[in-house]
Amino acid sequence: MSKLPELKTCFSQLIASPSISALEADQDMSNQGVINLLNGWFDDLGFQCTTQAVTDSRGKHNLVASFGSGKGGLLLAGHTDTVPFDEGRWSQDPFTLTEKDSRWYGLGTCDMKGFFALIVEALKELPLDQFKRPLHILASADEETTMNGAKAFAEAKSISPDYAIIGEPTSLKPVYMHKGHLTQGIRVTGRSGHSSDPAKGLNAIEIMHLVMGQLLKLKQHLADNYREDAFSVPYPTMNFGHVHGGDAANRICGCCDLHIDIRPLPGLPLEELEQLVLNYLKPVCTQFPGAIVVAPLYPGSEPFADSAQNSWSQLVAELAASAPEVVNYATEAPYISKLGCQTLVLGPGSIEQAHQPDEFLDISYLNQTVNLLKQLIFHACIK
Repeated sequence: MSKLPELKTCFSQLIASPSISALEADQDMSNQGVINLLNGWFDDLGFQCTTQAVTDSRGKHNLVASFGSGKGGLLLAGHTDTVPFDEGRWSQDPFTLTEKDSRWYGLGTCDMKGFFALIVEALKELPLDQFKRPLHILASADEETTMNGAKAFAEAKSISPDYAIIGEPTSLKPVYMHKGHLTQGIRVTGRSGHSSDPAKGLNAIEIMHLVMGQLLKLKQHLADNYREDAFSVPYPTMNFGHVHGGDAANRICGCCDLHIDIRPLPGLPLEELEQLVLNYLKPVCTQFPGAIVVAPLYPGSEPFADSAQNSWSQLVAELAASAPEVVNYATEAPYISKLGCQTLVLGPGSIEQAHQPDEFLDISYLNQTVNLLKQLIFHACIK
């Protein structure tokens, strides 16, 4: 344990190891540097560490570190990757931990590589020889893009904890439910021609008008038939975020694209939602065979719901001095919960800092998080 660096050094080393994940190959990076750091630290603490290759990734790995064996205990989960950073918009190097105005700045301080450093700090001060139930740490890959790391981990079912905490930035407030996220691209392919003779072409914009009409009916159906009052927007939302078609006023439009975003409530899985989209578009597809293609823009995220009333939620709420709440952004929680554990999202920092230039973690969270983690581990693994 004497080999372990102090907290600020752990943060610095994690931030200095770039681990950007992106759908575009030229921006995507390995997470191996972060995995190696965590493997070394948890190994020094006496954990059994296993790295697992993640399928459908560009050579990424998950790390699972376990202290103790058997069923039950606690899983502390987080992701090793970050989003890309905005070149020229940071006030300092995103890969150098910078302390200023009682904040630690750096890409991943808040979302969320810093969470692992705080776990290490908490474990330094705990009597590991008194553990009665296992503690597991998951460091996953590609949360910011495909969530394939968490999906692969959940499918493997290599552990069966009683409880899980996912350390996303929630201002240390327990989150027991969130919406999902589905984005789809709809392309209408018509037949271009001279605008003076419409019958010789097939106007893709006119067909897209019919498509949008059907989608608006679906939007109303979702609002009328799905509701969860815990959310500030208590129904699934649909947004038309991008539309483009045609190139000149005197040409019949041959192609038109629409991008939509839907945020489903728990109880509406993505597969069912995708089928609803197809069902509502079927009349237009039948009228114009082969003209309409629907495809995901990027991998979606399932909605998530646990219970605000179960034993874990109530205990964490008491220790965190904050009632369980809901959020609109997506996490790995729906996949982690497939292990059969009571699952909450809770971590230091605010989601308002995530995915922003000059991402930071207020240093007031450091001791708060370490103390809370110690209490959670004590109740789940020692008491």
